[in-house]
Amino acid sequence: MNAEVLYEVNNNVGTITLNRPEVMNAFGDHTRPLLLEKLTAAEADTNVRCVVITGAGKAFAAGGDIKSMCAQQDDNDTDTITSRMEIAGQIVTLIRRMNKPVIAAINGAAAGAGVNLALACDLRYASEKAILVQSFVKIGLMPDWGGHYLLPQLVGSAKALELCMLGERVSAQKALELGLLNDIFSIDAFQQSVQDIALTLAKAPRNTLAAIKQCTYFSIENSLEDTLRKEQEQQAKLFLSDNAKEGMRAFIEKREPRFNE
Repeated sequence: MNAEVLYEVNNNVGTITLNRPEVMNAFGDHTRPLLLEKLTAAEADTNVRCVVITGAGKAFAAGGDIKSMCAQQDDNDTDTITSRMEIAGQIVTLIRRMNKPVIAAINGAAAGAGVNLALACDLRYASEKAILVQSFVKIGLMPDWGGHYLLPQLVGSAKALELCMLGERVSAQKALELGLLNDIFSIDAFQQSVQDIALTLAKAPRNTLAAIKQCTYFSIENSLEDTLRKEQEQQAKLFLSDNAKEGMRAFIEKREPRFNE
C-alpha cells in the first residue's frame, strides 16, 4: 500500500505530497499524523529552505473522508474527530510558525479542510483548472482547520460568510480575484512555475524570509505600534547579519549575492 503522504527534498526544496489520488486525496486515518510528521521533518531539516505542499493526481485535497466520518457517527464517536481536529490545529500552527516559506501548490480541486490547509500556507499557486470550495455546509458541518480565522483575513467577513454558508465552487480565476491565490498557471506550466518560485525562495536569505514571515503574521494580531517595535527589533538583527552584509556589497559590486544563512 502506498504511503498516504510522500516527502522528498531536491535543491533545498522539501515537497510534501498528499497521496490518495483514488479518493481525490481525502484525508484518511493516517493522513493527518503523517502530514504533521513530514512538516516537522521539513522544519528541522537545515537543508530545506522552502516547503511545497501539493496533491498526487488531479486533486489537491478533498478534505475529510466522509465514509470514515459516517462510521464515527454510527458509533456516536466524537473522540476521534476531536483528536483529528487537534492534529489539524497542530499542522496549521506549525505551518504558520515555521521559519521557512510554505507554498500550497493547488494542482486541482481543494475542498473543505483541503482549502483551509492551503489557506494556512504562506503562498498559494493554482492550476487554471483548480476549484476551491468551502464544502462543509453541504454535509451539515462548519469549516475547521482554522478556516474561520484564515478566510476572513483574505476576503473579509462578509465574503467569508458567503463562501462558507453557500458552499459554492470557486474557479481558480475567481479565487485569484478574491485574493485567495497569489497566481494561477496553465496546466502545462503549473509544476515548473511553482518549482521556479520555490527555488527562488530557497536561494533567498533564510533569516530575512523568517523575519518577514514572523512580522507579517505578528501584525495581524497586534497593533501598529507593536508591529513597528517588532520590525525595529528584527531589522536590527538582520542589519548586522552576514546575509545583509553580503547583499549590500553584492549590490554595490553589481553581482548576484551569495547568501549562506
